[in-house]
Amino acid sequence: MTSQPTPTKAADGPGEPGSGLQAGLKNRHLTMIAIGGVIGAGLFVGSSSGIATAGPGILLSYALVGTLVVLVMRMLGEMSAANPTSGSFSAHADRALGRWAGFSIGWLYWFFWVVVLAVEATAGATILEGWVPAVPQWGWALIVMIVLTATNLVSVGSYGEFEFWFAGIKVVAIGAFIVVGGLAIFGVLPGVDAPKAGLGNLSDHGGFLPHGPGAILTGVLLVVFSFMGSEIATLAAGESENPQRAVTKSTNSIIWRIGVFYLGSILVVVALLPWNDPSIKDKGSYVAALDSLGIAHAGQIMNFIVLTSVLSCLNSGLYTASRMAFSLGERGDAPKAFARTTSRGVPMTAIVVSVVFGFVAVFFNYKFPDSVFLFLVNSSGAVALFVWLVICFSQLRMRKIIQREAPEKLVVKMWLYPYLTWATAALIVFVLGYMLTDTEHDGRETVLLSLLVAAVVVAVAVVRQRLRGDGAAEEPAAAPVPVEASSDLR
Repeated sequence: MTSQPTPTKAADGPGEPGSGLQAGLKNRHLTMIAIGGVIGAGLFVGSSSGIATAGPGILLSYALVGTLVVLVMRMLGEMSAANPTSGSFSAHADRALGRWAGFSIGWLYWFFWVVVLAVEATAGATILEGWVPAVPQWGWALIVMIVLTATNLVSVGSYGEFEFWFAGIKVVAIGAFIVVGGLAIFGVLPGVDAPKAGLGNLSDHGGFLPHGPGAILTGVLLVVFSFMGSEIATLAAGESENPQRAVTKSTNSIIWRIGVFYLGSILVVVALLPWNDPSIKDKGSYVAALDSLGIAHAGQIMNFIVLTSVLSCLNSGLYTASRMAFSLGERGDAPKAFARTTSRGVPMTAIVVSVVFGFVAVFFNYKFPDSVFLFLVNSSGAVALFVWLVICFSQLRMRKIIQREAPEKLVVKMWLYPYLTWATAALIVFVLGYMLTDTEHDGRETVLLSLLVAAVVVAVAVVRQRLRGDGAAEEPAAAPVPVEASSDLR
């Protein structure tokens, strides 16, 4: 394994062009990024199919995936607290597993997010066109992409501020939904008659598992991808004033965030309405739940919340893709221009390239939705699981490196190491294997296409490494590093 230089941390002060990323994110930004990162648009729009498939047992599906995410985030938190960097798990894999691993997972992750940009831009445009039909859907997609690109180009603080309010709206909305729905379930919500509501919905109508225990695993396949984004806080921490504290805080709070926002809100949905109520599938789970309470304009309220989630995902997706591209450029795994920053510490080239690919994917979505775009979506669909698996194997080796070189940096530790890490990796492999048996929800196609793309990227990485002589890649000139950051892992 070739020891690599530590990726540059966020620099303090205004700096000059090319001086690296800056500490422009405040504590409140990071807190809301961490909280909002686990609340994706998929929670609102994708939960109805999970409920229809598993019934109330979808709670076990969410609990299983939530546990998996908690464990993976604990591992990532251990590595990122010891060495905060904009490359996060890609940079850790680079050192722990080899240049080929950091290169491969970094580019796959970038690919995943630029495809997400197109998906979310289209979803947001659909809602906006419903409100203002005078502007065509492609026009709204273009407007949304341009606005959020502009905010990311201004400064990291602009991204943080937008994300603070986007995430804040999501958090308040789900919190209010849980409180109002909980009161209705127990029949104490003033002025509301909800005859279908009650905890009996969890066991009536065919029982807690109306389609049998196997439906839990099928439910896992439907909800696992809505959790992607929880790792964004570890990438953003590199541009904060106290990266180690930010990573530690976000890692320690992941349990209650998933418990409240996912399990809490889904529990309210399946308790307010029978799982097989037609309105859940027709209107969407959250809209159907609000309608059952007689709340006026429930559909438009939820459309606003979903739009906020979409914009949040777009904003974070562009930020995440650009920072991963920046890190790849900094490590010599992408063009050097990707690692150049403006005087405000913004990696402009990385942002522009990422958004251009996002625009191209949006074009494919409108011109070739059932061929090229469908291939892009399916071929990036399993990247989340690949990322989690790489995090597991990276942590297994990085723990030994940290213990040997800087044990005082182990401020966050993975529980029951290495046994729980191996168990988590085995569970991820099992989920991937189970997806190969799923033909009803395109699980097999998603895994096979994602494996194909991953194989191509890994092959490029291995050939590139051999041509350069065992990974001795030409390293870009390191940007100035603050004195206090100079003691990072070497």
